[in-house]
Amino acid sequence: MSDHKTPGPAARQKIDTSVPHSARIWNYWLGGKDNYPVDEAAGDAYSAVFPGIVTVARSSRAFLRRNIAHLVTEAGIRQFLDIGTGLPTVDNTHEVAQRLAPESRIVYVDHDPMVLAHARALLTSTSEGATAYVDANLSDPGRILAAAAETLDLTRPTALILSNILGHIADYEQARAIVSRLLDGLPPGSYLSINDGSRGTDADYEQAQDAYNESGALPYFLRPVEQITAFFDGLELLEPGVVSVPFWRPDAASPAPVAIGEHGGLARKPTG
Repeated sequence: MSDHKTPGPAARQKIDTSVPHSARIWNYWLGGKDNYPVDEAAGDAYSAVFPGIVTVARSSRAFLRRNIAHLVTEAGIRQFLDIGTGLPTVDNTHEVAQRLAPESRIVYVDHDPMVLAHARALLTSTSEGATAYVDANLSDPGRILAAAAETLDLTRPTALILSNILGHIADYEQARAIVSRLLDGLPPGSYLSINDGSRGTDADYEQAQDAYNESGALPYFLRPVEQITAFFDGLELLEPGVVSVPFWRPDAASPAPVAIGEHGGLARKPTG
């Protein structure tokens, strides 16, 4: 079992409990306890404008769980690079993957002192597999790939997970360039999983997010579905394509899916 952290700039930062924080607010919406009163107040203010945010958060987590299950059971993937990890909650990537394939290896990446403080919870692993945590910024893909290679064999197919993280990159072309650079470091047969908040489905969500972005908190930009889809250019997009996340291969026992302002998909890097 690998159980280590690669240190970085966030290790020198202090946790500020005087202003709301996006990772802690997201954790609050997911039902977690790793947050402060200021985060709960911000989360409650947001949900007062848009009560559906809790559904968005939990649907995002369920989408990721279904993605990982497909990758392990259908695609045979045993390596995962999860960037923008967020705070530990239920069904983290290593828990889902190693439950299905104990030998799975997972590298988590985040650039946040709060997440770093909780990284130990992410570093549990089966004896057959491995987990590691890298403190690095999404805008430094070279550092991420180099650090990930300490735990993963990047000559073998790897699943790159970008869940609700690309919206923090304000410049769309920069976000696309980051995705391309990360994929360039992974071999053919690797997979890309993306889900992000979207525009064009729920006006109340857009109003709430725009107000949040103007509050002084770390902004998160909802993008048109076409832009989210374009992150997968050049890849083999799996059915049903980029869709509102409840519609991505829903569990048979789940209620009928309802569209929300969160879109995602899963695609394979071609081997030919």
